[in-house]
Order: sequence, then structure tokens, then C-alpha cells
Amino acid sequence: MAKINITARRNARSMALQALYQWVLAGADLSEIEQQFCEDFDMKKVEMPYFRELLHELPKHLAEIDALYVPYLDRDIKMLNPIELITIRMGVFELAKHPEIPYKVAINEALELNKAFGAEEGYKYVNGVLDKVARQLRSEEIKAAGA
Repeated sequence: MAKINITARRNARSMALQALYQWVLAGADLSEIEQQFCEDFDMKKVEMPYFRELLHELPKHLAEIDALYVPYLDRDIKMLNPIELITIRMGVFELAKHPEIPYKVAINEALELNKAFGAEEGYKYVNGVLDKVARQLRSEEIKAAGA
């Protein structure tokens, strides 16, 4: 297995969050958003395959991803702050589609993104939702970790 460049992976998540934010708000074509980001931003320190995966695969699996966390929301999905919504979706995507990423890392990365881009206390809500999804999807991993 290839060694992951943690910084490049984190940068991919950050850029994907911003690109998905644009997609959620404007409904622009994902390929156009990707092209715009590649033209407008310095993507040299971004893990491009992971950026592309998050940008294109997450929307393809949106119904499946939403079904995993919506039961844990205390409000209608339409009432979520867009950054909270996207960071939850990205965290759930990683928990569901990337078992090689430890659940604590998937949750922590989503929280860090939410702290950087979201509302001041939004990360607490994101944490609560992702923790419940992790207990559902990664129960064996959590049990093995003794959490």
C-alpha cells in the first residue's frame, strides 16, 4: 500500500469541501468546478486523486450517504448549515467507503474542516452525528480500540 502524504490528503479534503460547497450552493457541474479549481488554485500540494474522488464520488452516492446519518439529525437536513452538511457527508463518505482510514481520523478530519470553515460551535454537532454513524459502521473497529 502506498504511503499517504497526510498534508496532501488534508489539502484534498479542504479543497473538496470548498468545491462541494460551490456545488451545493450553485448547483454547478462538478467537472466545471474541478476545472475551475485547477485553474484558480495552486493544486500542487493537493492529493488530486482523492480530491477528485471526494468531488465526484460523494455526489454519486449521496442518497446512500444521507441515509446513514439523517436518522441521527435533530433537525431537517434543509436546516443544516451548508458547511456542517458537507463535512458530515465527507466524514460519512470516509467512514463508509474508506475502511483503511481509521474512524478517529475520518471524524477528526471532518471536525478540523468544520472548525476552519464552519460556524464557531458547529464542529460539536458534526462530532455528535459522525460519532453515531461510526458506532453503526465501524462497531468492530471501535470495540477493538476499546472506545
